[in-house]
Amino acid sequence: MAEEESRTPAPKQAAPDAQLFGLLTHLLQQVESLTNQEEVELRAKIETLGLEVRKVPPKSSRHLNEVELAQELDKLSKKLDHVDEMISSTMAEDPQVRTILSSTADIWMPVITATSDDRCNFTSVAGEDHHEGKGKGSE
Repeated sequence: MAEEESRTPAPKQAAPDAQLFGLLTHLLQQVESLTNQEEVELRAKIETLGLEVRKVPPKSSRHLNEVELAQELDKLSKKLDHVDEMISSTMAEDPQVRTILSSTADIWMPVITATSDDRCNFTSVAGEDHHEGKGKGSE
């Protein structure tokens, strides 16, 4: 019974964002270990990225017409093109990055391609498992 109680708080499967940020944290620790330097800027960027992937678009009080929807899709497409460009150029420049990204695509792809419903699930799981403080100020 005690064993059953100890398993209860843990989710059945880690959320995709938890897997991704666990991997990023592990890689950051490896880099810091190898260089004997604390990577403050990189750590801050990872934390900022964590907040970004958990953002849930606000519910719109009005529906977009076709032109507005097309404009929003164009904006998103430009952002994705920029991300694709950054990933592609980094992979081309560094074989280790290519290997890491290729071998971990099953972890990071679900996070960057998540729907707003998926992000709602990230947020609820993140609120339960990953925030040591229980305040709402971090979101």
